[in-house]
Amino acid sequence: MPADKLAARGGWPRRCAAFIGRVAGSLLVAASALWGVLALAYQAPGGAWGKGVAGLLWTMLCLGALAALWRRGPWRRRAGWAYLAGALALCGWWQTLAPSNDRIWADDVARMLRGTVQGPIVTLENVRNFDWRSDDDYTARWETRQYDLDQLVSVDMALSYWSGPAIAHTLVSFGFADGRHVVFSVEIRKERGEQFSEIGGFFKQFELSVVAAEERDILYVRAGPRAESLYLYPVSMPVPAMRELFLSYVATANALIDTPRFYHTVTANCTTLVYRMVRAIVPGLPLDTRILLSGYLPEYLYEQGGLDASVPLEVLRQQAAIGPLAAPGDDALAFSRRIRLHGAPAPAGASQ
Repeated sequence: MPADKLAARGGWPRRCAAFIGRVAGSLLVAASALWGVLALAYQAPGGAWGKGVAGLLWTMLCLGALAALWRRGPWRRRAGWAYLAGALALCGWWQTLAPSNDRIWADDVARMLRGTVQGPIVTLENVRNFDWRSDDDYTARWETRQYDLDQLVSVDMALSYWSGPAIAHTLVSFGFADGRHVVFSVEIRKERGEQFSEIGGFFKQFELSVVAAEERDILYVRAGPRAESLYLYPVSMPVPAMRELFLSYVATANALIDTPRFYHTVTANCTTLVYRMVRAIVPGLPLDTRILLSGYLPEYLYEQGGLDASVPLEVLRQQAAIGPLAAPGDDALAFSRRIRLHGAPAPAGASQ
């Protein structure tokens, strides 16, 4: 075989490998471009102009790197080095962004939960007990409460849906023999004027908070003023596990006082943190996509024996539904009894 044909045949694998390398490099640069633009859009200083200029500069560096991958020219090496320098600078800046407890917070997350444990008695400071008239009209009230874990008798999982069947906010309500309930909720700690953003949750937009609240506050505001679809499922859990889960919430809240953390839409949200707490109590609890798609948690818990398996899941779902809620009134115990009745809850002030 002629030498030129052998050379051509031997060069084909190299050309193929080079092409695959360029495609892979292009995908990497494109992904970094998207991530960088979003990171700068959410976190770059300087307001809208600062974010816009930083995003434009990063986009130009990425376009230069893409051109260098596919076109020849004396500028290729300079474009590649400029992109690498920009990427290192971007990553270095990103690492400097640290969570803080010192910001101007929205009223409903203005205070941090703190718990102290003495034997079975847990004292919670800054339990939220707002009177909500609408989502932006309320009377703020923070209280100190004591709970006796020897009197802990129930755990309910509340799921609040606001955007389709796959995504729900997860809250856990602990019930005591005297009829009291306290709800723990892992939430974003919004600054005043901020709104929740799933995308922002990937880019250090929010700190993480643990809220403890009365059911008449935190369940009512979701099912009432915010018009979310709320479901309350009794969870089958041994009493020792209930206590451990309660104390895990307290420990998480206390840790956030000393070491603030960022909320993350996937890895540090209302459901994944609960899953980690429960898995520490019940080893071997399988990881499942429904941990992330929290709207499907009832199916997951039903399969794992966490819900009453003697009743079809659809019946449980119907029983768990809490209809539109009237104003809860001042009687927290009456409100908790009312939302556990089948069907739409009676208006506030109705006979119990």
